[in-house]
Amino acid sequence: MGQQEFYNQGLEKMRQQDYQGAIEALNQAIAINPYWAEAYYQRGLAFFDLGKIHDAVSNYSEALQLNPDSTLAYYSRALARLKLKNLPGALADIDCAIQLNCEYAAAYELRGIVYRKQGEVTTAIAQFKQGAKLYLEQQDKVGCRRCLELIKPLQPQPVSPQSVSSPQPMKMISEADFYQQLIEKAEQGDCRAALREVEWVLQADPVDGNAYCCRGIIRCKLEDYRPAISDFNQALKLNPGDTLAYRNRGKARSKLGDHLGAIADFNQALQSNSDDIMLYIARGNAYRFAGNYTDAIADYTQALKLNPNQGNAYYQRGMAYACLEEIESAIADYQRAASQFCEQEDWDKYQLVLDSLQRLQRGVTQTPSNNISGVLRQRLLRLVGGHWEIAQRLIDRAKLNYPGMAAEWYIEKVIYDIERER
Repeated sequence: MGQQEFYNQGLEKMRQQDYQGAIEALNQAIAINPYWAEAYYQRGLAFFDLGKIHDAVSNYSEALQLNPDSTLAYYSRALARLKLKNLPGALADIDCAIQLNCEYAAAYELRGIVYRKQGEVTTAIAQFKQGAKLYLEQQDKVGCRRCLELIKPLQPQPVSPQSVSSPQPMKMISEADFYQQLIEKAEQGDCRAALREVEWVLQADPVDGNAYCCRGIIRCKLEDYRPAISDFNQALKLNPGDTLAYRNRGKARSKLGDHLGAIADFNQALQSNSDDIMLYIARGNAYRFAGNYTDAIADYTQALKLNPNQGNAYYQRGMAYACLEEIESAIADYQRAASQFCEQEDWDKYQLVLDSLQRLQRGVTQTPSNNISGVLRQRLLRLVGGHWEIAQRLIDRAKLNYPGMAAEWYIEKVIYDIERER
């Protein structure tokens, strides 16, 4: 088989997404003709699709040594260097591609992405505008719209004339600020719009780990936890030390019931941010949901050492104490939480804590008419997380199903049913 046959075989395998097979066929073609620039270029594409980015860069470089006028090779090497976070190298390759073809719209778009990552917002906007113009001239409406959408979040917000006494310099935003704005937009209820914006970014720059993390956070707000976890996984592949991705993946895992996985993620996040109060509370919640009340209390206590005015930590620790049947400690923490929320004028949480406190106190002080054993009552209270009204509903249901039994029998029946289901 000749070099052309091996080359064609490599292209066909790439169309079939058999990238390893494509590399093997192109190896044969290059062995026959080691001066074939296009074969190196295609092999670079196959390595890139396999995730072997350094090998891709090496093959693009070989192709450019043999053919220094290959616009596509410069552009492809720029993409690979961007994935390796070599922004100066990526920018140099894009400049070469544009020198060879000044109407290459995709190169201007990519150059805008690199400048945005470097914090040069004004220059990034200019590049996106040029890309949009060229896409429009080439009747590529999708590319044009993509560039225009990339410009929107980079532009300064309009200021009302009344608030301006003298011309103000345009305020530029960094990439981190850009993603923070999208998250804030989602928190304000406009999740779908925020999601659309970050998806435009990912279409233009599919190796932006921060964008995946941002989309994961927005998806969590939409309660799409499984797709959110996929986004956090991708973010961590691209940025292995991303604390934000670990903490939010932990929250999503906990929502899906994977509390041990959540704890592992919170552990990773705490390695680089050991003073994060909310991380301790989140890990404490995961421990509590997993039934590890002692470690949960330890985490809530650590959060309170860092901030003694953290009402939520008192509330969560109170629930953990209730699960351990340490009712006095639980009541004390509920009261501290209520006091903090009152001082902060957070009335919704204040009422929530008061309701929990009243339920717990009713469960402790209520004396059943037929002298139900205090030990059994405390055991049932622990099983229902300290919420006596839940226990009472279960007892009432048992009475309907099995009328005429002794009161102690009903509480034993409820305990048996709960423990059997678990």
